[in-house]
Amino acid sequence: MKVEAALAHIPRLRRYARALAGDAAQADDLVQDTLERACQKWALWQPPAAASAEQEQKALLSWLLTLMHNLYANQWQQLSRHRTVELDEALASVHDPIPGLALQLDLERALCCLAPQAREVLLLIGMEQFSYAEAAQMLGVPVGTVMSRLSRAREQLRRLMEGERPATTMLRAVK
Repeated sequence: MKVEAALAHIPRLRRYARALAGDAAQADDLVQDTLERACQKWALWQPPAAASAEQEQKALLSWLLTLMHNLYANQWQQLSRHRTVELDEALASVHDPIPGLALQLDLERALCCLAPQAREVLLLIGMEQFSYAEAAQMLGVPVGTVMSRLSRAREQLRRLMEGERPATTMLRAVK
């Protein structure tokens, strides 16, 4: 398998990055960083033994999404160390350019209010249609952790979509 095989996955990588980052420019940067890292680490990727072409592509996508998750987690961690952001300020920066898209924007706002770990699990399972085991492998956590994060994320998303105001907590760096 050649590095060019990763190019077929760019649309899915962009979709996941956009939902994860919440900003098109940041998402494009994340996809680019992911593809650069994949090129650097290409020798580490091993397709499953005796796998069909379809299984190899799915394994490659899982590997790329794992790289993306790790990059995003590292970037988020670095960002949270350097500054404190109040949730209301983040929500105020989101605007309603087209009134007909209010529900979609409400969903985007609600997703932004979720903790990164909850959002990642929700997007991998709900949007990208990965199994619990596949998501657990990509995120490097046990399957039970994925299940509990997903349950809490769905419940919090439901409450936010019903109009419950998110808690106005401050994010702060923890030593």
